[in-house]
Amino acid sequence: MTWKSKLSAIFPFLTILLTIISFITFSKNPSFLSFLLIPCSLYIFPLASYRIHNVFFPLKKGKSIIDTSKYSSWWGGHQIQLIYYACPTLEALLRVVPGVFSLWLRLWGSKVGKGVYWTPNVEIDDRGLVEIGDNVVFGHKIEIISHIVGPKKGGLSLYSQNVKIGKDCFIGAGSRLGPGAEIESGTFLPVLSDVYIDQYIPRNHNIRFKKPILDPKK
Repeated sequence: MTWKSKLSAIFPFLTILLTIISFITFSKNPSFLSFLLIPCSLYIFPLASYRIHNVFFPLKKGKSIIDTSKYSSWWGGHQIQLIYYACPTLEALLRVVPGVFSLWLRLWGSKVGKGVYWTPNVEIDDRGLVEIGDNVVFGHKIEIISHIVGPKKGGLSLYSQNVKIGKDCFIGAGSRLGPGAEIESGTFLPVLSDVYIDQYIPRNHNIRFKKPILDPKK
């Protein structure tokens, strides 16, 4: 890895350190402004760092090698987001307030439509690599993974690509969407579905049950 890659690996520690300092500052001098330092450390600092990082090292989609003499912009962005993998509760709190998590993803560079419903346990690995249309409903424990890393002669191979979900889709609980996956508008994706790398799911993929699971008459 390059020295930039090694330096970026320190970022999660810096986020934690900054948060600890914010807590100490608030405990010694409690005020509204000192309290704001805590959410700023956990949310604003990583977000601002990611956007600045993208200015100097724009994210390149597609295939690449991570551990070479060239700095991987994806690796740097991944390290900045690592705090949310380690502490998923931080983003789960954003999902319980309507519209906040969609705004959060837009600030990271994703395209998210109106009326999207998020359950608290949805996991998004790359916050700047999703495109979601209007009125999409996400079930429980869904994973959206916009990258894949694997061994390759001479280094680690990376493939990163946007995950695209059209409008008016329902994504069933426990589903996993890989990099480059695309789901057509109006699609009902059943429970525990796996959408593989660059796989396209058309609307007629819908599965219809013989009997309704939830009968509105009862």
